[in-house]
Amino acid sequence: MFVDERIVTLFKRNAHHTLTYWSLFFSFGLSIAFLGPTIKDLQCQTKSTLSQITWVFFSQQFCLLIGSSVGGIFKRTLFSALSALLVSTLLISVIFAVIPWCTQVLTLAVAMAVSGLAMGVIDTIANIQLVSIYQKDSAVFLQALHFFIGFGALVSPLIADPFLSEHCGNSTGNVTELTHHFRNTLINSPVAEHNGGEAAAAAAAAGSGVHYAFWIMALINLPVPLAVLFLMYRERLIPCCPGAAPHLLDKDELAMENRQGARAAEPPAPQAGGHGNIFSCCQNDNLRGLPLSFFMIHILGGMVLFMSDGIVGAYAGFVFTYATKPPIGLVPKAAGYLPSIFWAAITAGRLLSIPLSYRFPVVRLLIFNLAGTIVTVLLLLILPNSRAMLYVGTCLCGLFLSSIFPCMLAYTEDILDYQGCATSVLVTSAGMGEMVMTVLVGSIIETNGSYSFLLCGVIIASLGLLIFLALLFFHRLHRNYLTGTTRKSAMVEEETPGASGSPAAEPNEEAQKS
Repeated sequence: MFVDERIVTLFKRNAHHTLTYWSLFFSFGLSIAFLGPTIKDLQCQTKSTLSQITWVFFSQQFCLLIGSSVGGIFKRTLFSALSALLVSTLLISVIFAVIPWCTQVLTLAVAMAVSGLAMGVIDTIANIQLVSIYQKDSAVFLQALHFFIGFGALVSPLIADPFLSEHCGNSTGNVTELTHHFRNTLINSPVAEHNGGEAAAAAAAAGSGVHYAFWIMALINLPVPLAVLFLMYRERLIPCCPGAAPHLLDKDELAMENRQGARAAEPPAPQAGGHGNIFSCCQNDNLRGLPLSFFMIHILGGMVLFMSDGIVGAYAGFVFTYATKPPIGLVPKAAGYLPSIFWAAITAGRLLSIPLSYRFPVVRLLIFNLAGTIVTVLLLLILPNSRAMLYVGTCLCGLFLSSIFPCMLAYTEDILDYQGCATSVLVTSAGMGEMVMTVLVGSIIETNGSYSFLLCGVIIASLGLLIFLALLFFHRLHRNYLTGTTRKSAMVEEETPGASGSPAAEPNEEAQKS
């Protein structure tokens, strides 16, 4: 069998909880991917420039980091965890429903900030609960959980695509040209006023079609809070239900007690998923006296993910904008497939990386993925007029970027022997990279044109590869440090028996002489 029977048994025992947490990450993916293809319609809706609308991305990502940090507050009991998940998923549906009424950038940014907080709480609690259920067997279930992020991110652009406006797919300057076109067409017409009113109404109606996409996504997301509510009902956590069931962690401890045996007496493992408090991690007294290589591995590993996840956020957010502008000049409906292709490639790449990680060393996979990203974006830069290359390059870019995060996390944790703050630092750095690079690249596109989009991608990917090569250098230094420390410890252990025997022998010799 491809899957261990023990894993299947564990899944059957906790299927309801597991499926509910997986559905939460479908909601997460649905929320994170819709901004890219709808950015032009939202730009028309809010009458803003591209550099202004990018702050909407920033507000969502920034509050997602905050939500991930505070989400651990609700993990203490199953009731508080599921209640927080219920409220968060309901908030996401509400935000989808109210987006069409956000006619200013500030109100839209506030709405996306609330959505980001909800997404952060979902990210933290769902990961922690899955790890608490499956503990050392949680890897395969976490891989499936991240697959559902990609699935939700794939569905979101597909829903939005039929409702994208043709007129709002152009830049603000092109909207002005469209206005002049209507004006020149209608001049000297005997029914100018009548036709002008109809043209204005048609133009206004053209920008309102995307509202239906948001309402559809709000409805599609509604089964997720209902699933959480049903899980609370099954666990008898709703106040109107009589009696009470044991909390999730209590049940898991009892279920795992027989098969873990002596493990129960061991100290708890570090919190998985990178959702520990990074500040308390940095204040750890055990960090004193460690070599420079230990800290540089944390810093450089975080910088690699800062760059790679920054490319993911920027590409998913602005590939639609790039495709609708010259020299590509795709119509919005055709360009709307690009974010879906990108997220589909990331989803497929995460599945492919599972067997590849068993056959190839993680270092080779990371170098291959980083170099492949550079080559792909370079080809897009060299062939700026090829529409076919844009679709193929988007697919390849998603495949190369998909496994960088899990491979980087596994590599750094293995270097540090699962000690230190690698997971917390890497997850925080990845989130900050996605947040900062989205705003930075959006501002550069607005100032220097669409060609700078790919140029930024090449520069960021190249920096990521160079930083990774520096990480390999410090890995060697750290390995030499550990080897020297091991040798010293072995020498001390060999000298200890003789040293301990000689002091005892000296008094005996003196006693005999006396």
